[in-house]
Amino acid sequence: MHPDLTERILQHLETADKVDTLDLATLFAEDHQKIVGSLKSIQAHGELVTAETVTHKSLGLTDEGRAVVEHGSHEALVYALVPPEGIAQAALMTAGGANAKVGFSKAMSHGWILVDKSVTPPLVRRKVDTITDVVRNQLQQVALGKGDQLPAKEVADFKKRKLLQETTTKSFVLARGPEFATTLTKLETDLTVEMLANGLWDQLKFKAYNFDALGAPPTRGHLHPLLKVRTEFRQIFLEMGFSEMPTNNYVESSFWNFDALYQPQQHPARDAHDTFFVNHPARSHKFPQDYLERVKKVHSVGGYGSKGYGYDWKLEEAQKNLLRTHTTAVSARMLYKLANQEGGFKAAKYFSIDKVFRNETLDATHLAEFHQVEGVIADVGLTLGDLIGTLYEFFRKLGITQLEFKPAYNPYTEPSMEIFCYHPGLAKWIEVGNSGVFRPEMLLPMGLPENVNVIAWGLSLERPTMIKYGINNIRDLVGPKVDLKMVEEGPICRLDHV
Repeated sequence: MHPDLTERILQHLETADKVDTLDLATLFAEDHQKIVGSLKSIQAHGELVTAETVTHKSLGLTDEGRAVVEHGSHEALVYALVPPEGIAQAALMTAGGANAKVGFSKAMSHGWILVDKSVTPPLVRRKVDTITDVVRNQLQQVALGKGDQLPAKEVADFKKRKLLQETTTKSFVLARGPEFATTLTKLETDLTVEMLANGLWDQLKFKAYNFDALGAPPTRGHLHPLLKVRTEFRQIFLEMGFSEMPTNNYVESSFWNFDALYQPQQHPARDAHDTFFVNHPARSHKFPQDYLERVKKVHSVGGYGSKGYGYDWKLEEAQKNLLRTHTTAVSARMLYKLANQEGGFKAAKYFSIDKVFRNETLDATHLAEFHQVEGVIADVGLTLGDLIGTLYEFFRKLGITQLEFKPAYNPYTEPSMEIFCYHPGLAKWIEVGNSGVFRPEMLLPMGLPENVNVIAWGLSLERPTMIKYGINNIRDLVGPKVDLKMVEEGPICRLDHV
């Protein structure tokens, strides 16, 4: 906005009752948007002027219409290509280019050309000696700003042929307002103590406050999507009556991570290619000795109705420290504590959500560390039906109602099931977790009663987070490639709402 443009508008209104901003733009040789910008500045100073919005519709040439004005209409160009001796229609269409079909049709309807079928092949010949290119002449009138003189039928035809387009322009009709003045008074933005003390505030004009303005957003922290989804999972477990297990021990012994779960010492998961072993301290030495002996026996020679694995169980292997490969190691500790608590066994529900570590090859769906969500229920007489029913209720609270179960193998559960759900967004079945009933070889050495069964299930935290927030590569969720803008602008997590 030019500083003097506002005063020029006001001075013009001093001598004119009304004026359109489009006329002012022509009079002042200024862009119409600059005139409108100056009007907004005037309106900010009070009721100096009144402004009535009006709409102007005008016809303008399209790119194709301007080409007609410059070179002639399609039908005139086709007519010009027809020599006195005639021309084959195929050759004419080729010579006429992209607009030959329209031009040929229009020239035929005008009676300018004809198809002579008395010869073979038929020839296109001129039917008249001269023509008047009415279309070009009419579009030239539009180019000169006289489009309102065109008959409505021609306007409709030219629009259909994409030679003309109608543009709508909004302008304002200005008139003097109740506070009209030819100069602008500077508006005050702040009410000061001095203004109140000397009464000057009553003589000044203040700039109106915009109470709809959003203002600057306050600086604040933002929750990572993983934390949002974790909070939602945690709330679901608490609603179902679960207690949270302590999971603050990332370093675990092989005994609790593998042996207590009835996983044999020669299992491939104990290989360094799958597990991160710790060098300092390399071994653990504090174990419940009577429990350790029972675990050794059930592995080596069996017990509790089992033949065991029949190998030489070694304490040195069980003592090796590692980064836990699953939070089920924590579940094993909690079940042992539950079996040996004072007052005897009491039914319990446990859950945990925390990090685990696997020696994985990094790719779009795998990291060396990730989160595991685990639920465990211990009670008398639990069956596979109880597990399936609990899973349906658990996933229903996640907004997932279509479940399927596939038999699977786990060293420490029997029966075992992989959990699949149908994802409407992806339009396919996807694996979301693993589940099963803990084996007697795992539970009875702990001291749990024979009639007590334990059902459990687990799933990752990263996969539902990626699905919820539309992330295709896990490295965009965790690590140095995370988009902080995504973290800042990510919506709250409601897993039961799409």
